[in-house]
Amino acid sequence: MQKHPKLSLIEHFKNLPDPRVDRTKDHDLIDVLVIAVCTLLCAGETFNDMEDFGKAKYDWFKTFLNLRSGIPSHDTFNRVFAALDPQEFLDCFLRWTQTLREAIPQEIVALDGKALRRALNQDQSIKYIVSAWAETNGLVLGQLKVADKSNEITAVPQLLRVLELGGCIVTVDAMGCQKNIAKEVVESDADYVLALKGNQETLHQTVIDYIDEQSKNDFAKCKARRHLTEEKGHGREEIRSYVQMPVPEDLKNLELWKGLKSIGMATLVCVRDGKETIETRYYISSLGVRVKQFARAIRSHWGIENGCHWSLDMIYRDDESRIREPNMRENFAWLNRFTLSLLKQHPDKKQSTVMKRRSCGWSENFLLEVLTGAAI
Repeated sequence: MQKHPKLSLIEHFKNLPDPRVDRTKDHDLIDVLVIAVCTLLCAGETFNDMEDFGKAKYDWFKTFLNLRSGIPSHDTFNRVFAALDPQEFLDCFLRWTQTLREAIPQEIVALDGKALRRALNQDQSIKYIVSAWAETNGLVLGQLKVADKSNEITAVPQLLRVLELGGCIVTVDAMGCQKNIAKEVVESDADYVLALKGNQETLHQTVIDYIDEQSKNDFAKCKARRHLTEEKGHGREEIRSYVQMPVPEDLKNLELWKGLKSIGMATLVCVRDGKETIETRYYISSLGVRVKQFARAIRSHWGIENGCHWSLDMIYRDDESRIREPNMRENFAWLNRFTLSLLKQHPDKKQSTVMKRRSCGWSENFLLEVLTGAAI
């Protein structure tokens, strides 16, 4: 097989275990995977699209794939992704993402769940997948399907154990504000910023009361630090204020929250069309009192909604997927996140993700740039 020297996709997935019996292996597994990835990069969606795209680009694929039995049929793509072990697929993906990740000091890694709203049979509950999103890198570091009759609280610690997060700052929304999650993050040699809400009602109210009390004398007695940002655009004005302070030594059950060093709040004042809204949220963190870093972590957490989940729904129509077979559903979710990461890694920042997908379909050179992460 003639391989492009930079096509790390092949290198990292060539050892993925093939679930098929030998007599049914008319097509190399790596051929099936590469054609599937390229189809999604070029805005294809279905197994039929994969077959049609492969046939349309046969001469190009032949330059770096074996294709010993030609282009796989749509049934072959279907069977392969139904049979692939999602955990094995995850392991290959994690090895690949580590090669793409730039060494960014205290990278913000946001963990959040996303519903697969239409991928369920009658009488089934909605399925969720928890993803880890590296905001600065624009990269999905990993994902884990939430087990049946479970929730994100159990999936987040499992995902933390397989990721390499040393030196990162991990952010989780209020559902993930759990003692065992804080422990997992600290034991991974990382820091956390966890949102507080009703699921930790006592701690939430204690933090609110303490900050309110300290505000009466303008935080003079608690060594608090403050940071303010203002932004205007798209017909609205946003003022964000952050306050961070050391955790009070007499905080009840402080010893149960491993590494807890600071508490804080973030207030957003938004003015649009003459109407003002105010929202305040409270947080606990293992970070020392460095308010700009604290503010960056809070603001960056929403990158998983805007940069990842929004893109998956609006560009990949992920929320409309009706795939119900468990392995196939999880593997297809991987493919979507995998190709989204490839597109966001491409150095052209002037093109939107939608335009990059179109460019992949229009230009084989651009498609190869996206696959290799470098200009050809």
